[in-house]
Amino acid sequence: MAVSHARRVSRVALIGNPNTGKTTMFNRLCGVRAKTSNFPGTTTTMRVGQHLRGDGFGWDVVDLPGLYGLGFDGPEVRIVREILHGDGAHDSTDALIVIVDATNLSRNLILVGELLLSGKPMVIALNMTDLAARRGVTIDADALADRLGVDVIPVVASKGIGVPALSDAVERIANAQQTRTPKPPPVSQAEDLGNWADEVLTSAGGRPNDNSSDPFTERLDRFLTHPIFGTLVFLLVMGGLFWTLFALANYPMDFIEATFAYLGKLATTYLPRGPIADLLANGIIGGIAGTVVFLPQICLLFFLISLLEDTGYLARAAFVNDRFFRRFGLPGHAFVPMLTAHACALPGIMSTRLIPSRRDRIVTILVAPFISCSARLPVYVLLTGLLFASRPALAGVAFASCYLLGAAAAFGSAWLFGRTVFRGTPRQMVLELPTYKRPSIRTALLTAKDQGLAFIQTAGTVIVAICIVMWWLSAYPRSAPAPQAEVLRAQGQVAQADAVQAQVQQSNSVIGRVGRVVEPVFRPLGYDWQLSVGLMTSFLAREVFVSTMTVLAGDQGDPSADPGVRQRIRTMTRDDGTLVFSRATCASALVFFVLAMQCLPTLAVTRRETGALKYAVLQLTYMSSVAWIAAFLVFQGLRLAGVS
Repeated sequence: MAVSHARRVSRVALIGNPNTGKTTMFNRLCGVRAKTSNFPGTTTTMRVGQHLRGDGFGWDVVDLPGLYGLGFDGPEVRIVREILHGDGAHDSTDALIVIVDATNLSRNLILVGELLLSGKPMVIALNMTDLAARRGVTIDADALADRLGVDVIPVVASKGIGVPALSDAVERIANAQQTRTPKPPPVSQAEDLGNWADEVLTSAGGRPNDNSSDPFTERLDRFLTHPIFGTLVFLLVMGGLFWTLFALANYPMDFIEATFAYLGKLATTYLPRGPIADLLANGIIGGIAGTVVFLPQICLLFFLISLLEDTGYLARAAFVNDRFFRRFGLPGHAFVPMLTAHACALPGIMSTRLIPSRRDRIVTILVAPFISCSARLPVYVLLTGLLFASRPALAGVAFASCYLLGAAAAFGSAWLFGRTVFRGTPRQMVLELPTYKRPSIRTALLTAKDQGLAFIQTAGTVIVAICIVMWWLSAYPRSAPAPQAEVLRAQGQVAQADAVQAQVQQSNSVIGRVGRVVEPVFRPLGYDWQLSVGLMTSFLAREVFVSTMTVLAGDQGDPSADPGVRQRIRTMTRDDGTLVFSRATCASALVFFVLAMQCLPTLAVTRRETGALKYAVLQLTYMSSVAWIAAFLVFQGLRLAGVS
C-alpha cells in the first residue's frame, strides 16, 4: 500500500496595517479558493482560503482585520489578539505573514515590533516596492531581514511579483528550516517602539516618514480634501457610481427578471392548473427571482467600492464628509451606505462593513432604509400621478420631495438615536491616508464574488421562505368562481374574467381577511380594507403594492404603461361608494411609503449584519411608527384644511 508523504498544512494569518494590500495578497494566494464568514462569536467578517502549490505543499490562510497596533481597543484588535494566542473560540495560527507598506515602513514597523514580541513565527512581505522605487525610496530587504531576524520578501501583490518567494519562506517555517533567529525589540512601550522602528528603517537604508515627501500625493490631497473642491469631486465621483449602479445593473436585472418570468410561464404552461403550478410559478420561482434580482446591484456595488478603496480615494471622501455627518451622529464612513441605499437598501446596509465602530455601524444600518430606493419608484410614480393627475409640474415637485423627506428622516433619526438608545458620539476619524495606487481588477472581481455569494447564502434562503409563506396567505382559502367572472368567461373575455376572479380571491384570502382585520389600524390614515391589503402585501417588497392595487382594480396590467388601468385605480371605490384614492389619502399613502419599513429582505439583511434579531425588530417598529404618525398628521391635517 502506498504511503502519502504530503507535508502538513499550516494555518497562516495575514496581518498588517490598513491599506497595506492584505486583501490583494490574500486573493493572490488563494484566488477563488476562499470563503467569507464571521469570526466565531462576532459579527466581524473574515476571509478564509487555501493556498496550494504544484509540489503538494499548502496552507490555510486567514485574512485578519487591519490594525495599527495590538494595544488599541476595539473588536477587531481583540479578535487579532485572541487568534495570536488561540484564546476563546479562535484557533491559533502556526505562522504570520506580515504585510508592510514599503512607502510607509516606519509606521508599519511598530506593529512588526509588537508581533516579534509575541513570539509567533513570521515572514514579512515588503509590499508596494514598485511605488517606493518610483518615489526614490530604496529598502535593503536583506539588511532589514538581518536586523529583524526574519525573512523579508519584496513583493508587488497587485502584480503577483514575489508571491512564489513568499510561499517558499512560509514553507521553510512549516518545515522548521529557518536560518534566522527573530530579534524582538528591547522595548515594548508605544513611544519606544516608534524610536526602534526609525532605527530599524535607517539601518535598512530607508528614512523615517519617506511617504510624506511625495509631491504628487500632496498636490492631490490638497485638492481632494479641500472643503469646497473636495466636496465637488466627491459629488461627481459618487454621482458617477450612483449612475453606474442604476445604468449597468439594469441589464442583468432585466435579464434575470425575464429569465424567471419565462420559467414561471413554463411552469404554468406544462403543469396542470392548480396549487402546485401556482406555488411553483408564484411562490418558489417568484421568491427566488425576488432574491436573485438584487444580485447584480450588490456585486456591482462592491466591485466599484473595491476599486475606489484600492485607489485610496475612499479615505479622502470619508474625511471630506466627516464634519457634515457628525452633526447628525453619523461617521464620515456612512456616506457610502447612505448613497448606495438610493439604489437598494440591501447593498447599502451591507456596505456598512466599511464603518469601524460597531455603534456607528448599527445606527447607520437602522436609518439607511429611510433613503428612497429604486423599489419605491413605481409607488411614487403611481401615487404622485393620482395626486396631481393633470399637473405634471406639481407631480414632479412631489416626487422630488419624497427623496428629501426620506433623507431628512434618516439624518433626523440618526440624531435621535445618538441621544437616546445609542448614546454617544461617532468615533473620531483618525486614519492614515493611504497612498494612491492603481486598483486591482482581480481583487475587485473576487470581492464582488464573495459578497454576492454571502448574500445568496444568508439572506437568500430567508427571503425565499418568506415569499412562499406570503404566496400561501394570498392564495388560500380558495374562493368559489365569482358569478361576474363566469359571465365574462362565457362571453370570451378570459383576461377580464381572470382579473375579476383574482380580485375576489385576494379579498377572501387570508391576507384579504387580515386586511379587513387591520383596517381599523389604518383607517385614521384614510385607508380602507383594499388599501390596507396593498400595504400588507407590500411588506414583502414595496413594488408589490402597485401590482396588488392593479389586481384589486380589476386588471393585471402595468399601470405605468396603460392609462386605462390608472384611470380604474383612480376611480376605485370603497364599500360606501367613495373613492379609495382621494387627494388626502394619496398624500397620506405617499408619506407612509417614504417612511415605512416595507421590505422583508431588508429586515433579513439587518438581522444578518447586526447579528441580533432585536435590531431588525427595532428597525421595523420605529420606522412603522414614524410612518404611521406622519401619515396620520398629513391626512388629518388635509381634512381639517378642507382637502378631501
